[in-house]
Amino acid sequence: MSTFETVRTLLARQLEISPDTIDEKTKILDDLGADSLDLVELITTLEEGYNIIITSDLSGEIITVGDIVNFIDRQLASGGLK
Repeated sequence: MSTFETVRTLLARQLEISPDTIDEKTKILDDLGADSLDLVELITTLEEGYNIIITSDLSGEIITVGDIVNFIDRQLASGGLK
């Protein structure tokens, strides 16, 4: 499963929506109606699942699903694991 598919599945499950409504340009807060708690829960799940760290200052830069996917892929490619 690609990073995008994983993130999309997690978001859909967490927000109880269809994964088909989510693409890489989808804005997590604006388009999906997620709140800051949803975002924190998603970040925690991704950190544990991918063994990475997403700092609080970076979390403000995560606006779209694509932002999350790109960050995770960069971390994995650079070996930026915990």
